[in-house]
Amino acid sequence: MAGMPGLEIQRRGEEEDIFDSTVHLEGSHFEQGFQDGFRDGVELGKVEGREVGLKTGFELGEEIGFFRGCVNIWNAVLQKDPSAFSARAQRNIRVFDQQLNNYPLKDPQDERLQDSLDSLRSKFRLIMSLLSIQLDYQGLAKVDHTEDSLF
Repeated sequence: MAGMPGLEIQRRGEEEDIFDSTVHLEGSHFEQGFQDGFRDGVELGKVEGREVGLKTGFELGEEIGFFRGCVNIWNAVLQKDPSAFSARAQRNIRVFDQQLNNYPLKDPQDERLQDSLDSLRSKFRLIMSLLSIQLDYQGLAKVDHTEDSLF
């Protein structure tokens, strides 16, 4: 065999090919696992994103609905008795009503969304102060459905 240098090179080449396939096998399994995990992550991300979006959207709509209900009640009181609230309170109620009407509720991509919500919350607190009312929006009341709460 010492006299056949080409044969040694070929054997060495075959041995290297065997190890190369093992290295490539690990890499291909890694790549396949990555692609499977990425695909599954995209699917789960869509599902979880939808759930979070629905929950957040519901909470936002609930708060805006609460504010709208307050404005409707204040306007009903003012129709019955125009002097029920101070001129300053009435002016702030009108501005609050306009802000609610202009709130980009149907455009969740609007960049003004959070600023508008913060402005509504501030105006609501101001009106509560002007009317000398202590009322805070608490969100949907949590109901305890355990057996102990029934008795």
